[in-house]
This record gives sequence, C-alpha cells and structure tokens, in this order.
Amino acid sequence: MKKNIAVTIQYDGTRYKGWQKQGNTSDTIQGKLEALLSRMAGEEIEIHGSGRTDAGVHAAAQQANFHIDTDMSADEIMDYMNTYLPEDIGVISAREASPRFHSRLNAIKKTYCYRIHTGRVPDALNARFEWVHPEPLDIEAMKEASEYLLGTHDFKSFTDLKKSKKSTCRTIESIEFKENGADLAIYFTGDSFLYHMVRILTGTLAEIGEGKRQPDEIPEIISALSRQAAGPLAPAKGLTLMKVYYD
Repeated sequence: MKKNIAVTIQYDGTRYKGWQKQGNTSDTIQGKLEALLSRMAGEEIEIHGSGRTDAGVHAAAQQANFHIDTDMSADEIMDYMNTYLPEDIGVISAREASPRFHSRLNAIKKTYCYRIHTGRVPDALNARFEWVHPEPLDIEAMKEASEYLLGTHDFKSFTDLKKSKKSTCRTIESIEFKENGADLAIYFTGDSFLYHMVRILTGTLAEIGEGKRQPDEIPEIISALSRQAAGPLAPAKGLTLMKVYYD
C-alpha cells in the first residue's frame, strides 16, 4: 500500500515560474519536486500543493502531499529530497499522513505576508523578498482602510481572474501590520485567496498610504465588483506564503 507523505516546503520563488508545473518550462516548484520524486520512486509521482503561488512568490511553509510506494521513512525521504533539490528549495518537515489527507482540500485557512521597504536607502540583502517603495507610507491610514476588508465579502474587485463560474466570496479573518524601521510587513489571514488577491489588496492599501485614495473608499471598491476599481498589482517578490492551517 502506498504511503501518503505530507511535507512542509520552503522556497525562494525568485527564479521560478510559480508553483504549478507547466508544459513549456521545467522552472516550477511542483515540476522540480515531481521530477526528483519520480526518479527516486522509479515511477511517476504527483505532488499536491496547498495552493498555487505565482511566479516570483516565496513560501516559508508551503504544504504538499504525495502518494509513494516505498520502504523509506518520511525522514529518509526528506533527507533524500534535500540532498538533490536546488539550494533555493528545501523540505523542512515530512510525516506520513492518513491515506485521505489532501494538502489543498483539507486546508481551512492561510496566512500570507507582504513586505514593503520604504525610504531612499536600499536593503540589498532582502531586496528579493520585498517591494522597494522609496516614498513613505501613511501606515495609520492603511490600517484604517484594512478594517473595511475584514469579514466575508465578494472580492471580485481584487482578482485578475477574468472569468470563473466559482464564487469570488472570501473571508478575511485578520490583517496585521508590523513595522520595523523602514520595513513594513502586512499579514493577511483568510479562508482562501483569489488569484492575485493579496497583491491587489496590498497595491490598493499602498495607494491609500500614498494619499491617492481615502480609507473609506474601500466599501465602494468592494461593491463595484470590478478589477478597474481597485489599485495596482503589487510586485510578486514581496509576497510569502507563511502558514497553512488544518483541523
């Protein structure tokens, strides 16, 4: 009987085309993992992630699972993977899960962090992981605006998904701001997020921080149900998947 192995993965998404494997490139996280696992197992292995991160987006704790016929323990599989994976992808934990566990279908919520570096002085060591925004931001105005985003809403204005029969209603549980000098980290926790949703939310909040919009415009943007009503798409490199929650 095949084992169902659940893994926690970190990656620097800078040089990858996102999580999901694609036929025209081998530079995806899923593609790298499946190629390695298939060589190890001697048969095709499919790995399921908790969600698809976009090109250039990072993960501190992406969750994934795969079924494999092997005598190796979860720890041995983890060690094998880390021996042969590139240095910007790492498996930080592995366990044998119940046969029916699915990393995406069983997830109940996620936390993403978006990092912004403000000011004229660069932070070269972290430049790959943050949006460099040379102008100061009104953080209090951004916090005020974020209050309107909490709860359950139709977030159609905050996605680049053109057409979908699926609901665009989502629940945002919390938005937390953490400041450290010129660095701002915004943590978004919700049941799930639409395509580009966190980056558009961030771009919209940044416009409020720049004084281009007022905090009380958020309800109007939500009710417009139009991508044109919201702010710009913040750069991918500032976004990191921090945590996936399960029962």
